[in-house]
Amino acid sequence: MEIEKEMSSAKLMWTMTRPHTLTATFAPVILGTVVALYVTEINWLLFFSMLFACLALQIATNLFNEYYDFKRGLDTAESVGIGGGIVRHGLKPKNVLTVAILLYIVAAIIGVYICIATTWWLAVIGLCGMAIGYLYTGGPFPIAYTPFGELFSGLSMGTGFVLIAFFIQANTVTIESLLISIPVGILVGAINMSNNIRDIEEDIKGGRKTLPILLGREKSVQFLAIAFFVSYFWIIVIVLMGYISPWSLVLFLGVKKPISAIQSFKKGATEPQYMRDAMKSTALTNTIFCFLLSIGLLIGYLI
Repeated sequence: MEIEKEMSSAKLMWTMTRPHTLTATFAPVILGTVVALYVTEINWLLFFSMLFACLALQIATNLFNEYYDFKRGLDTAESVGIGGGIVRHGLKPKNVLTVAILLYIVAAIIGVYICIATTWWLAVIGLCGMAIGYLYTGGPFPIAYTPFGELFSGLSMGTGFVLIAFFIQANTVTIESLLISIPVGILVGAINMSNNIRDIEEDIKGGRKTLPILLGREKSVQFLAIAFFVSYFWIIVIVLMGYISPWSLVLFLGVKKPISAIQSFKKGATEPQYMRDAMKSTALTNTIFCFLLSIGLLIGYLI
């Protein structure tokens, strides 16, 4: 029975990492690395180091969110989604916090290697990223309680991941890499916004002032639709301007996913069972966008 309980706790801890969102981490890293192919040869050890460090940071951030939402009383036994795992399933808060800290240590160790191989200026960026991850729900003024959660998550885990992945390979940042990173940041911010749309009622009770709370549910879904449109239209523009290969337009093969996300959000207003589909579709939009764009850029590079 003890072993069974342990396995159950391990499985629950894995669930707390929100595995369905982890592709949103390694997809931007892969994209930034593919863009770097155009200017240099790929150092695969640096690539995998960056990948694991970013995954460790995201998982730690998710666990910090779980811990501090519980500590502030935001999560209850009735909480929707993944939140509330501690109060519903008896996961020890101390264990959640310990795993998060250990993952930060792992990310820091990997980061030291990356800095040695490239530049110590990345240490400053890495520390800022770790601070954002912790301060999202930790500290006296949590970012998650403000309308800026989407902005910080998009810049750090979207635009930032693409540019750092590119920089550690190319030792520079080009206009092409910057332009490609922007829609990825928008889509990562969209993932954050989808979570906040789902949690509007509970966040109001918890004293948060998220962007969806300020905009209202209907306008938030409209805002999300605009974010999806801008991300895809952005790629058309930079293709027409000659910055990237026309093969990049293969990403439109995945355009059905953001449309599905918006449709599910609209249905979710009266039929809550559609919210899970809406959130999954939003997370997959970013992943598919990055993967298809990477494939298109890779084809353009090889041809």
